[in-house]
Amino acid sequence: MTTLPYAPLARYAARLHADLGDRHHVASPLGAWLLLALAAPAATGAQRAELAEVLGVDGAVAAQAAAALLDRPHPLVPSATAVWHRPGTDPARLAGWWDGLPRSTATGPLPDRAGLDAWAREHTLGLVDRFPLTVSPRVLLALASALATRISWATPFDLVPGAALGPDGPTRTDAGTARPAGGGAPGGWAGRLTRALRSPEHGHRAWIAAAGPAGDVAVHAAEAVERDGAGLVVLSVLADPAVPPADVLAAGYALAGAAVDGEPARRSLFDLPLGTGPLGTLREEPVRTAARDGREERHRAVLPCWSARDEHDLTAPGLGFAAVGRALGGLLGIDVGVEARQATVAHYGRYGFEAAAVTGAFALTSLPPEGVRRSAEWRFGHPYAVLAVATDRRDGGTGPWHGLPVFSAWVAEPREPVDTDLADPVESW
Repeated sequence: MTTLPYAPLARYAARLHADLGDRHHVASPLGAWLLLALAAPAATGAQRAELAEVLGVDGAVAAQAAAALLDRPHPLVPSATAVWHRPGTDPARLAGWWDGLPRSTATGPLPDRAGLDAWAREHTLGLVDRFPLTVSPRVLLALASALATRISWATPFDLVPGAALGPDGPTRTDAGTARPAGGGAPGGWAGRLTRALRSPEHGHRAWIAAAGPAGDVAVHAAEAVERDGAGLVVLSVLADPAVPPADVLAAGYALAGAAVDGEPARRSLFDLPLGTGPLGTLREEPVRTAARDGREERHRAVLPCWSARDEHDLTAPGLGFAAVGRALGGLLGIDVGVEARQATVAHYGRYGFEAAAVTGAFALTSLPPEGVRRSAEWRFGHPYAVLAVATDRRDGGTGPWHGLPVFSAWVAEPREPVDTDLADPVESW
């Protein structure tokens, strides 16, 4: 059982997916939630209350839950977090908050663009190859989280013709409104795909559940090969095409705990009407069965393969990152702005599933007020002096050579540049 309450994460997921809308996308609400939880102890007053409302729990509770997850990483879900500061920023102002970060959170000077990209690749199994934000001189602090998984199904899918996804053309809902089959473009997915996936006879689970505003939903669960007693279950949740995507996603979050921790509440197939409906086709036939009441139920599921790659702006109101910026600015004693983005990728196929997300948040110095600039170009067009001065910072202090001019010159006879003016001295010099 996870230390992270299902309900707070589900509420945050609803906020995030509502902002992303009903386009094809993949996101990691957990990745964003973890960053907010890391920053929450830095908040006071109104920012603390705002973050508690967004997180769904008090900031201290969220921080403890995040630390429990990050300091005991899941074998199938590598995770990482980092808090970096711009060189020259006084970290002493951050000490109280900094010292309470999870043990596994990396800290230190802010990496450059190449360093941030390398961090993203390292902690996402190479699935995300670039950090979603760009470093600029305005960045004071950076927070980052990464989550990834790459698993093989304990039992692979079977392959079937794409037509098995259902009949072409619109499916009529109970309300009488014609909607495309599968909720996609007119013509349905069955007419667009040559092959699809069918759950095998054994090894996968499927059922019908009553899911609040979403109504009856079909649920398919594929499980990963376990490692060190830990596993991963990927749920696919299908509702009537007329149901808003937000309600279907909410149904998935509501079902997640039961799907992995116990027997989910199922609707009997004998309570549902026979024939073709928005979720699929239900048939009845006479069989020999050992079922106690003589009524046997069998579930199969047909799904498409899918992939998605996205970047999401997380600065929308209600997602919490503006409050994080104000909280960190309070620690630093200055007004700061915030940038926050998430890069995500996922692939679902016959033999397994992989996904990754990198979430980044930058605390930025405010733009300076308007003023006047003078620019100069100094032209060394007449004789001038040159001094070569040694520096000596060995052993953590300043040594005897530090500040000592080693060579000096007066330049009175300039010359033309030539091709032999090399950047690196050669031995013959």
